[in-house]
Amino acid sequence: MQMPQLFSLFNRSSRETGWISVSFGNKGVYIAQAKYVGARPQVTRCAFYPANEVNSATLEKIRKEAQLEGGRYTTVLSSNEYQLLMVEAPSVPVDELKTAIRWKIKDSLSYHVDDATIDVLQIPAGKYGSDRPQSLYAVAASNETIRKRIALFEKARIDLAVIDIAETSQRNIAALFETEGRGLALLAFDDEGGLLTMTSEGELFLARRLDISLGQLTDADEGMRQQYQDRAELEVQRSLDYFDRQFHHIPLDRLLVSVPAESTLVQSLSDNLDLQVGALDLAQGMDIVGVPELADREFACYALRALGAALRQEKKAL
Repeated sequence: MQMPQLFSLFNRSSRETGWISVSFGNKGVYIAQAKYVGARPQVTRCAFYPANEVNSATLEKIRKEAQLEGGRYTTVLSSNEYQLLMVEAPSVPVDELKTAIRWKIKDSLSYHVDDATIDVLQIPAGKYGSDRPQSLYAVAASNETIRKRIALFEKARIDLAVIDIAETSQRNIAALFETEGRGLALLAFDDEGGLLTMTSEGELFLARRLDISLGQLTDADEGMRQQYQDRAELEVQRSLDYFDRQFHHIPLDRLLVSVPAESTLVQSLSDNLDLQVGALDLAQGMDIVGVPELADREFACYALRALGAALRQEKKAL
């Protein structure tokens, strides 16, 4: 079994031909494809294929239906398939970094560290005040999880090159909306819950999970909707306060929120936060003319993970 560029999340590849990403949701599969035309990406494909269960036969059927031939493929792990841990960077040579990180995070894993696939994402040291130790993100998934995902694609005859995670996928989206010299907060919701990222100059500085799904935010019961919305606001405020303490040299420009148009969360956050808040409008950061479905904010919520994974760019790996 040939291994893909496992967790090479930070070795973003060439811009010319673009990536095809395959992401799994609760009700089916999202496939996205994008290429860069200058600095602005052009989305050439973003579609949903309903499926009660995603197995190799289902995936192969979708491959044929979507006419997926050739190209470079990436997939995104589900949030319960990996851990993202912020740790203090060990003082070791680069070639010893992953070994040192294994030792640091071994007690945080639910399986033996020898059974883990691990990669690292550095948080740029230049953005810190001098009194703060450099940190990095460690990404860990069990080898069994990785083997299963690879086998699924191999049996479907899809040549998987990269396995990605939601945090770096969302970072790729956020980078398109940043203001130079400032940070951007992006809050997105889908079936798996909420994800808040804070980025600057295309780098991920903070990622926080919210245990609130898109379905809960749009619950038919008004009282329940309000409860989930209040929880989301509290978590966002706590995360903003933490970011301000830890990364005070990065002024946040605004908070963008990916939710359906009927949600009142954007207005509520705008009313209660000391920060500019707006709805994420993908057309402001990329060319989506070829995929008009992305103008539908609800569809965009569910497709965002796949779309972000298709926006990989070249960057030197650790």
